[in-house]
This record gives sequence, C-alpha cells and structure tokens, in this order.
Amino acid sequence: MSTLTSHEPKGSEASVYQRYSAAANAVESALCCPVQYNTDLLHAIPQEVIEKDYGCGDPSPFVKPDDVVLDLGSGGGKLCFIASQLVGSKGRVIGVDCNREMLALARRNSPLVAEAIGFSNVEFKYGMIQDLQLDLDLLDKQLYSEPIRSAPDYLRLRNLEEHLRESNPLIESNSIDCVVSNCVLNLVRQKDRQQLFAEIYRVLRNGGRAAISDIVSDEDVPEELQRDPALWSGCLSGAFREDEFLKAFEAAGFYGVHIVRWSKEPWQTIQGIEFRSITVVAYKGKDGPCLERNQSVVYKGPFKKVQDDDGHLYYRGERMAVCDKTFGILSRPPYVDSFEAISPLQSIPLEEAKSFACQSNSRRHPRETKGLEYDKTETGTPCSSESGKPCC
Repeated sequence: MSTLTSHEPKGSEASVYQRYSAAANAVESALCCPVQYNTDLLHAIPQEVIEKDYGCGDPSPFVKPDDVVLDLGSGGGKLCFIASQLVGSKGRVIGVDCNREMLALARRNSPLVAEAIGFSNVEFKYGMIQDLQLDLDLLDKQLYSEPIRSAPDYLRLRNLEEHLRESNPLIESNSIDCVVSNCVLNLVRQKDRQQLFAEIYRVLRNGGRAAISDIVSDEDVPEELQRDPALWSGCLSGAFREDEFLKAFEAAGFYGVHIVRWSKEPWQTIQGIEFRSITVVAYKGKDGPCLERNQSVVYKGPFKKVQDDDGHLYYRGERMAVCDKTFGILSRPPYVDSFEAISPLQSIPLEEAKSFACQSNSRRHPRETKGLEYDKTETGTPCSSESGKPCC
C-alpha cells in the first residue's frame, strides 16, 4: 500500500493521471480484471490498443446500429473501436478522455482501424467526463497565448471556461443515443460525481440509454483506503457502493435502471470489503407533460405488484390507467416484456389531450379504451382443415 504525500488529497486526480499515462506506454496488468469481448470485433484493432486496455466489463452489447455513441474515459480507444463496428458507417463514436498519453495512443491507431473496417466514424476529444461541456483543446490554445500567472488571471480563466462551455461545448446537449463507459466513473472525485451523472443525462437524447461497466463495493470504503492513491487510481477505493451506484442514476433522472451483469466472484477483497464488476443500463425519457389519451397497461407478473421510478403502482393482471408518456416508456425496453400496452379504439390526438393525474394509481375500465357506446358482437372465424386455421 502506498503512502500519501501531504499535498495529495483523497481521490487524487494527479495519481490517476500519472498512473494511466504510464499505462499508455507500458502494460499494467493490475489495472484490469478479466473481460470476455466478442472476438470477431477485435481483429480490426491493433495489438497495442488491446494490450493497453484497462476495464472491468463490456457495455458494447447495448450499442445499436446507426447510434451516436459517447465513450466516457475512452483511454486507448478499444471500446470506441468495438462500438464503431457495431454502429456501422452511418453511426458515429466519440471518445472523451483527459489523459494526453491515452488520447495519443487512440488517435494514432484510429486510421488503422478505419482502414481495416472500411470506414471512419470515430473521433477522440480532450475533456473531463464530469464536465462534457468544456473542450480542453480549445482551453489549451487560449492558455498557451494567455498563460495564468496571477489571481486576476485565474478569475479570467473562470470566465473563459464558461464562455467556452456556452459557445463551443465539447458534447452538445441531447445529441447522444448511447453513453458507454468501462471502469472509469469510480476514478472521478466524490465531489464531482453528482455533476458527472447530470452530464451523462444532459448529453443523451430523449429515449437514449447509458450502459456503464464499473467496479462497486459491497460496503462503504473507509477514509484511509480512499486516501491511498494506488488503490484509488487502481479503480478500488473510489468504487461506488453497489446500491448507491444505482441510486446515482435515479437521482439524475434516469428510469429503467437495472443491473444487466453482476460478477459472482469479487475481483478483489480488501479488509473484508468485496469489490466486483457490474454493468448497469439506464434510460432517459421521463421529461415532458403527462397527457390523458385513454391508454392502459397490464402488468403480466410474476410479482403481485410492482412500482416504477415515479411511484406508479401496477397490479398483476389489472388494467392500470397511464399517461401517454408512461405508456410509451412501458412499451419500450426494458419494460416491454413485462407489460401489455392497450391503446384506445379511438385515438385522442395529442393536441386535444388533457392533463393526466399521474399519481392516482387508478384502474382503467375496459369501456374507457373501447368507448362507452361500444356494442360490437363478433364470432370467431370457424376453424377447419380447409381454412388452414388450427382447431381448438
């Protein structure tokens, strides 16, 4: 265990930068845990990128064709190069990292990958994942011509940062279909983590998703471990506690937050605390008004009842009244397999829809969706061997 210098705080950004700068030039096996990737997607990636990849999971299965993908803490670019093949020539992949050595590794190999797969759709940007508005390349150019030498210069720098965020954001709001990350969020300082999740939410389009692999702990990590720069930069002592990791997505406004991969065996155990890899997927799309369009959903089970992130209750087998927004959410992943969505026979145009009281948790009578005057009588088509319809 390393000794902390008197001027290096817990969660030191300097220790992370130094360790990953060295790892860009020489392989460091202690920074990664075993991950099984789709080997078909690795053939186009140069060996020096593969051997200097440091991660704990694989969020790439949640990338779709034609997506615009953002990789947080892209390092040497391996996940970006995998995603570039999954999104195809019509998609786009952006990697963001604040380590110059890792960026150099990724950028020099990007043309080689493009040549191997037949198209170029990846770019790497210099920035901090907790501040996706600030373009550090643009800031660097400004500081080169106007260096900081005094307190007034520092105040000028703060104004410059705000100007760059507003006029030339590194990543535009509502511009990304899928945010991915592989064992990086735990390297961000504790005080920046609320902003980190807010930034992930900001850049995603409505209906977009985040697929994040990271190391979590089963207990709180004590202060003395958090102050160890080797453990922090090694993705251990900065680990989120497993329940708080999911709550961070919820607090940022995400819905459908769920664990899609959980390592049964811990990666490491320190002072009885288990550290393991998990992958979480979460969705953006709860924003907007609640409108009444006479829609309902039926929860199919297996639980007697469930509650969603907005407090709506769904009772197994019962038609529950929902607003148009919730109806859309429950008709898509990750909920679509658990609910039957029932549309009204006569659709209500959005411009005519009235406000819906979303917290009522009320049942919907079938006549509300069929119509009060619905009086249809219809017998089923007779089954016969001639008609080809199977008999009961």
